[in-house]
Amino acid sequence: MATPDFVLALRAKVGHDPLWLSGVTAVVLREQAGRRQVLLVRRADDGRWTPVTGIIDPGEQPATAAVREVAEEAGVVAVARRLAWVNTLPPMEYENGDRSQYLDLVFTCEHVSGEPWPADGENTEAAYFDLDGLPPLDEGMARRLAHALADQERAAFEV
Repeated sequence: MATPDFVLALRAKVGHDPLWLSGVTAVVLREQAGRRQVLLVRRADDGRWTPVTGIIDPGEQPATAAVREVAEEAGVVAVARRLAWVNTLPPMEYENGDRSQYLDLVFTCEHVSGEPWPADGENTEAAYFDLDGLPPLDEGMARRLAHALADQERAAFEV
């Protein structure tokens, strides 16, 4: 996965020490022939299907980051409609020894235009799936999707 330049600059100073980063998950929904569908991408690094995810750039509004990531990764134009879930992900360590932990902001987004394709090389596939015909999702991604689909006005958060 492409590492943002600001993270590379931080890594030059802190090495592999843990970084606290803010990320987004964009759950993009559309209606197609009377069926509700969700946009998923297949990650190039591990082959898992997930909603679009990414790191918020310094000074960037989170909803703007979600929409940007959808365009960059899947070539789809979307609009963020609701902050669905605020969650801290478990600490992770990458193959090169870098350690990070993410505050993840899950947005329910609405499809505006475009057909998905793996636009930036971070993914090998991008497609819409009927909600009753999803590929396997890991537990964390399934929870993000469930929160995005929940019929609630307010965001959920862990306490």
